[in-house]
Amino acid sequence: MKTDIEIAQNAELLHINEIADIIDAPQEFIEQYGSCKAKIDIKLLEKMKNDPDGKLVLVTAITPTPAGEGKTTTTVGLGDALRRIGKKSIVALREPSLGPVFGVKGGAAGGGYAQVVPMEDINLHFTGDFHAVGAADNLLAAMLDNHIYQGNTLKLDPRRVTWKRAVDMNDRQLRSITDGLGGRVNGVPREDGFEITVASEVMAVLCLSNDLIDLKERLSRIIVGYTYDEKPVTAGELKAHGAMTALLKDAMKPNLVQTLEHTPAFIHGGPFANIAHGCNSLAATRLALKLGEYCVTEAGFGADLGAEKFTDIKCRISGLRPDAAVIVASVRALKHHGGVSKEDLVKENAAALEKGIPNLLRHVDNVTKLYGIPAVVAVNRFPADSEAELAFIEKKCGELGVNTVISEVWSKGGAGGEALAKEVVRLCEEKNSFSFVYPEDMSIKEKIEAIATKVYRADGAELTGGALKQLSGLEELGFGKLPVCMAKTQYSFSDNAALTGAPTGFKITVRNLKVCAGAGFVVALTGDVMTMPGLPGAPAAEKIDVDAAGRISGLF
Repeated sequence: MKTDIEIAQNAELLHINEIADIIDAPQEFIEQYGSCKAKIDIKLLEKMKNDPDGKLVLVTAITPTPAGEGKTTTTVGLGDALRRIGKKSIVALREPSLGPVFGVKGGAAGGGYAQVVPMEDINLHFTGDFHAVGAADNLLAAMLDNHIYQGNTLKLDPRRVTWKRAVDMNDRQLRSITDGLGGRVNGVPREDGFEITVASEVMAVLCLSNDLIDLKERLSRIIVGYTYDEKPVTAGELKAHGAMTALLKDAMKPNLVQTLEHTPAFIHGGPFANIAHGCNSLAATRLALKLGEYCVTEAGFGADLGAEKFTDIKCRISGLRPDAAVIVASVRALKHHGGVSKEDLVKENAAALEKGIPNLLRHVDNVTKLYGIPAVVAVNRFPADSEAELAFIEKKCGELGVNTVISEVWSKGGAGGEALAKEVVRLCEEKNSFSFVYPEDMSIKEKIEAIATKVYRADGAELTGGALKQLSGLEELGFGKLPVCMAKTQYSFSDNAALTGAPTGFKITVRNLKVCAGAGFVVALTGDVMTMPGLPGAPAAEKIDVDAAGRISGLF
């Protein structure tokens, strides 16, 4: 079979105006970026505000493994399959970050015959949204340091600056730096650092804003640091929010592309799910719901991270409610959770599957009972999967009252997902008992405890001395009622990546708390999770190349 990039490069794409016509998007709201990409002016949302919404379908997954689960592939394939059975569907996804593209994970545009295209553009610069987010972040940092240099009338303590610069690349060298060196004309020396752009609060703000005015107001509330007497200093006080909004004016508009089967797709925003809230923009989701009968979206990593944040942050802030959920798993991944090495996953191994399946069942239980969303398990089929292994998964999920459907969208496109599409349509008509993991009026510590014990099944959460001091400060400042965004490893229910499967008998350790006042949540950093990743020993970038004709290879 051809590689993902070969399939994408050989695809025949429709002109983007034809894609817009499929969803009846008026041409006056379409801003073309060449022949196969466009931005949609969010003023269209105001025009359609009284139109009914379509059904919202959330695609989530088991805990990620190196064996692969295929969540984005399933999301794209489901969108295609819904169109094949006569439904007006739209896919809504995050934009890929350059860090993972050049690091370990590679691209994030689906795979096989279930991809969004143009694949190279989406995985690289696309329409420049991430560059705009990074520029807005760094403008704020520059204005902050300039304020200190020019006299510091706000009395900002250089030792208590919390705002970091941003770059959309995995670069551990930039985690902790000292800048402003070289004499007085070069600024005020201080300890500083970088976050990857997708961890910047500016990205979260972009994705949770309703319109430009909301965006500007949220940006103004961003806290950049604290004064000598421990009062917060905001971007609004630095008078940076207007210029930041100007940089983000076009980035606020959702991007329209297509799948290999010409299903319309919005690709917009990209906060990580292990260190941010992990969902595509609210603007893109709202547009997809207005323009389609079914909006198929995903939340990053497993259902303990992305789906929980989709529920407790995105849905709480927006008022949206998912009508159905798809939980993606694979036989290979479950055997990996059962202790099998990546090299041996092709061998039938009933014992390993039985040992690993509790990971899936815990996610199923969380989605259906804790979040209250009707769900189906989509098993992303691989050639080596045996009928006995597939039947075992179906039996175990059936015991929880959840159906299992085999998904073959990677090899067959939408045709391999028609059974899944029909089950999703059925689920969307079922009774929905959607609920949050915790009520809004709980304290920050109680919310952390609720997520730790109910979602992760931990014995509790422990806050270090530094986190306890930060907790007290945040509550004194009036941020105690904000939702909590847990920054945690994606590889385990716990905060220890080595604890695969469905571990018990552990506690979550919170070492740092910070408020994202603009985005509207408190981030709880656990374990050793970092907001600036590093590259692996053999980065994916080493295999990426381009020929004399400009044709890219090695991107996956």
